[in-house]
Amino acid sequence: MTSIGGAEMVDWNLAVATATRLVRPGPEVSRDEARAVVAELRRHARTSEEHVRAFTRMMPEGVVLPGTPVLVVDRAGWVKANVAGFRELLGPLLGKMQDRRAGAPGGAVLGAVGGKVTGVELGMLLSFLASRVLGQYETFAPALPDLPGSSTTGGRLLLVAPNIVHVERELDVHPHDFRLWVCLHEETHRTQFTAVPWLRAHLEGEIQTFLGATEMEPGAVLERLREAVQSFAGARPEAERGDEGRSLVELVQTPEQREVLGRLTAVMSLLEGHADFVMDGVGPQVVPSVAEIREKFQQRRATGAGRLDAALRKLLGLDAKLRQYRDGERFVRAVVDQVGMDGFNRVWTSPNTLPTKAEIAKPADWVARVHRKGSTGSEER
Repeated sequence: MTSIGGAEMVDWNLAVATATRLVRPGPEVSRDEARAVVAELRRHARTSEEHVRAFTRMMPEGVVLPGTPVLVVDRAGWVKANVAGFRELLGPLLGKMQDRRAGAPGGAVLGAVGGKVTGVELGMLLSFLASRVLGQYETFAPALPDLPGSSTTGGRLLLVAPNIVHVERELDVHPHDFRLWVCLHEETHRTQFTAVPWLRAHLEGEIQTFLGATEMEPGAVLERLREAVQSFAGARPEAERGDEGRSLVELVQTPEQREVLGRLTAVMSLLEGHADFVMDGVGPQVVPSVAEIREKFQQRRATGAGRLDAALRKLLGLDAKLRQYRDGERFVRAVVDQVGMDGFNRVWTSPNTLPTKAEIAKPADWVARVHRKGSTGSEER
């Protein structure tokens, strides 16, 4: 990876090393307490599967879902798993970019240097995120010796123990209730991808289309980045400031990517909103303090950890993630109120029954399209 002749676009090992070195330490816990937290999270992950399956009715009774590993990890383990996922997902795009650069004068030398720079940058980003993620269903997870993946779906479920403990202490909520509540959310994501066989391939196809629309010419990318930075710095003329509400990530996209992003945003809003709806729907029966947890957690989501945290969230587009939870949950709740859970589950019929970005904002339009008389769920979107 570090040799001049065969340098990759990203030095993945350096990314892991950088993030592991920079990530903040987790909360102080004794060895016995750490073991107890890990054991409890594993138990909650198992029981969550039954609760989510009964509430969502996404699978017929008696059908066995493919097994997916549940891994309780620390922050360094989360970093390692995500670097492996990035490497898998970005492989085709980085391969094309590397081939293009190889023929350029000095391309090999630039590759060696650029790969290290990008590795450090990715590591810095992951070090920021590693202390904030409570759990994650890894849809595109290559199996590693110490991080196994599903033999059928390729996915795995990660629960980041130190972050869960940190947040439950910060919010001053019941630890056992909070841990189960988090597991319900993440188990819903696992159920979505194991109960809907086409979902993984569809999402991967959209992501690859998004990556394929990347401008390969470095000069063009740099120009878009320069314009984005000027927008945030206020250096662009007033007449050109139509992008102030968008993140840096959005501003460096091509028009083609923005179109794909609209579809991806709708899907991710659905998945995240559905998970929030399920965790709160199951909650009253199995999580006695669910109302208190939800109220405090929503306040935490809205305010972040301070001005710097808020600025980074805006810059990286993480505020859009928060909107996905909110808008998606409203969509799911409105549809279930109108057509019931089984009627909502028509959303999982095919890619054509997924909501559009406009329908996420107007659930009645999705109901009208998918539940119209004689609809088979295969109409054009």
